[in-house]
Amino acid sequence: MTVPRIGITFGDPGGIGPEIILKTFSGEFSLPRACYIFFGSSLVIKNEEEALGIKLDLQPWDKKDSAGSPGLFLQEVENPLKAIKKGFPSVENGLASFLFFREAVEEAAKGGLKAIVTAPISKKSWDLAGIRWRGHTEYLNQAYPQAIMTFWSEKLKVALLSHHLPLKLALDKVKKNILLDYFRHLHQIIEKLKPREFEFLVAGLNPHAGEEGLLGSEEKKEIIPAIKQAQQQGIRISGPFPPDVIFRNALGLPDKIIIALYHDQGLVAFKLESFDTGVNTTLGLPFIRTSPDHGTAFDIAGRNLARPQSMIEAIKLAYYLIPRSF
Repeated sequence: MTVPRIGITFGDPGGIGPEIILKTFSGEFSLPRACYIFFGSSLVIKNEEEALGIKLDLQPWDKKDSAGSPGLFLQEVENPLKAIKKGFPSVENGLASFLFFREAVEEAAKGGLKAIVTAPISKKSWDLAGIRWRGHTEYLNQAYPQAIMTFWSEKLKVALLSHHLPLKLALDKVKKNILLDYFRHLHQIIEKLKPREFEFLVAGLNPHAGEEGLLGSEEKKEIIPAIKQAQQQGIRISGPFPPDVIFRNALGLPDKIIIALYHDQGLVAFKLESFDTGVNTTLGLPFIRTSPDHGTAFDIAGRNLARPQSMIEAIKLAYYLIPRSF
């Protein structure tokens, strides 16, 4: 039986990525039936297997096999690793994690993968290695400039207007035309994946969503006009709602997606509620990309303390979002 091919990238070898991957695929977590292809290094796998006392049944991946067969496969990616350095950023780990990710993206772009699930990378390691992108999403934005960063959990869903920007630059994005283009694009993506399943709730920018202009003018001048025009075009969207209550009001409503106007506005609330089970999802790509919503956790790397729940949820969400044409 043909099943979807899902790529798994190891993330920074010095972080908890390899650990949560091995724990995910060696545990009894009822993962979706798929062809899982690990983009990484046998050295990383061997090191983690020895540390955790876990053995995975991995087979070499044959790219010539056009059918997706259920199982676990390894795509060995050429990289500079000679030994595994745990617990801190490094040039070698940064370059290796980038190469793992880049090869998976190239394969997905050619149609060889339906989805990619990425373990956490270290932005500092990438910087040390001379990688000019801040992270996964920024790399994807070069080929897919309209890619959107979203975060999903059972209780809360958040889409970000902007992500890894300084706050001053992020506020410059809160303009009517930019907002309207974003609302349209997000609507088109979601409708293609899950037609008529979700409604958008827009967070205000200022306290109390501007309090009728008393606490800021952005709501009246930029946000409300964009929302009204989007509604006229048939988009299920409302707001702006006061930022201090919108997340509480949407909590536990599975058909609501909150649109946050900058990174921390959305992620403080999301990670408070869903840190262990939340999933970072990049929308607007020709393939699905998900990731745990946490980082490399260098402080506990190599200590067998990392929990795999977010990785498990990232895999399940990737499978859920894949169009059923395989």
